[in-house]
Amino acid sequence: MIRILTGLAVATGLALTAHAQTTYPLTLQNCGVDVTFQNAPGSVVTVGQAATEVLYSLGLAEKVTGTSVWFTDVLPQYKDVNAGIERLADNDPSFESIVAKRPGLVAVQYEWHVGPQGIVATRDQFSDLGIPTYILPADCAGKDNSVGSDGTRTAMFTMDGIYQGVSELAQIFDVADKGQTLVQDLKAREAAAIEKARALDLKGASALFWFSSAEIDIDPYVAGRKGPPGYMMNALGLTNVIESDEEWPTVSWETIARANPSVIVIAKMDRRRFEADDYEKKLAFLKSDPVTRQMDAVKNDRIVILDAHAMDPSIRNVTALETLAEALPGFDLK
Repeated sequence: MIRILTGLAVATGLALTAHAQTTYPLTLQNCGVDVTFQNAPGSVVTVGQAATEVLYSLGLAEKVTGTSVWFTDVLPQYKDVNAGIERLADNDPSFESIVAKRPGLVAVQYEWHVGPQGIVATRDQFSDLGIPTYILPADCAGKDNSVGSDGTRTAMFTMDGIYQGVSELAQIFDVADKGQTLVQDLKAREAAAIEKARALDLKGASALFWFSSAEIDIDPYVAGRKGPPGYMMNALGLTNVIESDEEWPTVSWETIARANPSVIVIAKMDRRRFEADDYEKKLAFLKSDPVTRQMDAVKNDRIVILDAHAMDPSIRNVTALETLAEALPGFDLK
């Protein structure tokens, strides 16, 4: 996209930037809870890679004093700055480790970390210490996190929740202009990827997203029909062979093989909680198991390796759309 800025456009842009300054106190309703900020937080601890990377993308890395819950390497452009920020835990941090940083805000990716039964703590526990919490709305909007191990979607995921999270964090930290720029860029990339895939007219093509498995040869964790992968498949013209509304249901390989997806997308991650976190072991299993190796996607090598973090709600969802849109033309799916 080429943008030509006239003198009027530049002046208007400057006016918009000035107008975008946050007025405090600022109150936002976040995942059903009202959160008030008297001023921009001086520091923030993140519980979730998605929240971390949004803050980095908004130029707020100097505010981040601790991170946690990582699936893969940080986005390449933030490798150096991230190396200088303390990682409180690769997975779930302790309540004490967060409080010890005395943060002005705790930014959270998943409600189950700080929700009513929060495995780190509840929002009330943080509030009692004067520490506000902000959960990325993409994990709450159109979703019931009290049902299923990873929650159940009550409505199809859209990128609106991602853009809302970017805009509201930018507002909280008084950098609304940076939030606006980031959202505009992501929206343009999203639209371009969808247009590219839709031009293929993939009638009848289907897909499966495999995140991981507790054991390599047991029922896998696969993407339900209404989460981010479901949105991606729908946007790109693919049918999800999984009909569950759970975020990541377990489904037997026999059931998946009967559905015979045209394309299989597997997650690549640095995390090693399960054996199947290793994407190379996923590939080896698909090609050797007597059930899975009979699927068309495996026999015809229609397998896409995708960053695991891009399968969960995050700004990486746009990159995932681009990756899939690049791969699909080579699969001869018509």
